[in-house]
Amino acid sequence: MDYAEEVVVPPYERGPSSQSRALATAVRLGIRPFAGRIKGRSASIRFWRSLLGAGSRCLRPDPRVSVQPIIDPCVEDPNVKRPVRGEWLRPPGSTARDGAILYLHGGAYAICSPKTHRVITTRLAMDTGLPVLALDYRLAPEHPFPAAFEDTLDAYRLLLARGVPADRITIAGDSSGGHLATALTGEACRTGLPMPGGVVLFSPWVDLTGELAMASAMRCHDPYINAAVATRFGRMYVGAGDWSDPRLSLLTCPSAELPPFLIQVGGIEVLRAEAEALAEVLAEAGTRYDLQIWPGQMHVFQIFNRLIPEADAAMREAARFIREVVEAGSVTEAA
Repeated sequence: MDYAEEVVVPPYERGPSSQSRALATAVRLGIRPFAGRIKGRSASIRFWRSLLGAGSRCLRPDPRVSVQPIIDPCVEDPNVKRPVRGEWLRPPGSTARDGAILYLHGGAYAICSPKTHRVITTRLAMDTGLPVLALDYRLAPEHPFPAAFEDTLDAYRLLLARGVPADRITIAGDSSGGHLATALTGEACRTGLPMPGGVVLFSPWVDLTGELAMASAMRCHDPYINAAVATRFGRMYVGAGDWSDPRLSLLTCPSAELPPFLIQVGGIEVLRAEAEALAEVLAEAGTRYDLQIWPGQMHVFQIFNRLIPEADAAMREAARFIREVVEAGSVTEAA
């Protein structure tokens, strides 16, 4: 008797769950109307920093992961310009000799912190068994470009100085943190720094000019991001910087020497077009990448990994990719 072969549909090709649809509706009604009023003034930014900081406490991180705040001057590397600030998130039994994750939080370069993203960073630590360095980079408008980028570069140099093999380091980030992760990888390629083993991007903010977001078909459907506000934040971060600087303009700097990328983006978010554009650039450069467009999901839905099944599955996919990166680095070192 013949049996039809069962077709396994990847989680990022399935329709949205009832939980995620309800969450998207709640965000659309409860947050988006207020987010559209952000004008970039100091008082407004302080309000949103406080609001999101308080809201993040409702998303419980994994209690098995130890959290260790750091202010590390990294005297081993004279190129590190200032102490690296952030926190180490260590799962039981982990050691940086086996690899590490450098995590760069989102928040439009002006909002959020390592604390607001612990539900992601502790999950990555537990699922991969690796320590995570969550960087507390300087924020705009107090510290415009290149402050956040310089802090990111310093954090990467810190990991290298402490003996973490570059090919076992994964650079990960969401939203503006995704922009930083990609910019750091390109900078390593241009300057000869050891290349990280892989890059994980959650809803990366690729085009700070806002042109792709403003033209996106998802502009009116995104339950969270207001494209005009995103554009305003992009200008605030860039400040007097040169928009053509390769640390800012990610879509104009393809390279065949970049490590593999995993890109996850929500199917209904306005930054979907940016993730797709980045994937096209990587494809043209010959870089290995995996673009996952999760139907019905919103911006950085992974932060709800304890609430909705899609976010839980997305974190498992990210952990699988990171473990593959670390294993590849181990094979290369052994050879």
